[in-house]
Amino acid sequence: MKHPLVRIPLRNGLLAGLLGTGLMIALYFMERHPMLIPPYMDFRIVLFGIFIFFTLREIREYYYAGILYFWQGMIGGFLLTVGYAAVAFAGVLIFSALTPKFLADYIRLSTEHLMSFPPEAIESLGKDAFERNLELLPATDAMDLAQLHVVQSFLISLFISIVLSVILRRQPK
Repeated sequence: MKHPLVRIPLRNGLLAGLLGTGLMIALYFMERHPMLIPPYMDFRIVLFGIFIFFTLREIREYYYAGILYFWQGMIGGFLLTVGYAAVAFAGVLIFSALTPKFLADYIRLSTEHLMSFPPEAIESLGKDAFERNLELLPATDAMDLAQLHVVQSFLISLFISIVLSVILRRQPK
């Protein structure tokens, strides 16, 4: 854990996880269920962008004498996301246990959203798949929500890590 490429991203990932969990709770109490926000408008895009940028910049400037390779940027972004995911996973589980309405609201709002689909959209998705998803929705539990949040976090972080690793990389001349 003394290596800066491990220590700095994990530290910042844990901080991002605390901030992200707080933002998720705040969004819920502002009556915007955080699990139903479209991925292209998710607060994690900005959160990961800021944290990955400053993490990679800190590693490059203070520990590697201004040199950062693409692979180092990708490892840093991945480890930051691991730290975030660990805290956010626990945060979703704890918040769901303390606030049972969180899960009930998710199921209710998701069902309403699915029921509002026009028949053409249902046909393009496939009627069987649509009905199966609708039937499985009431069986959703806190673990499913936490896993969904973690998977989405890794997907969002992957794209941001690639972009920022390319932008911030500097190689020796």
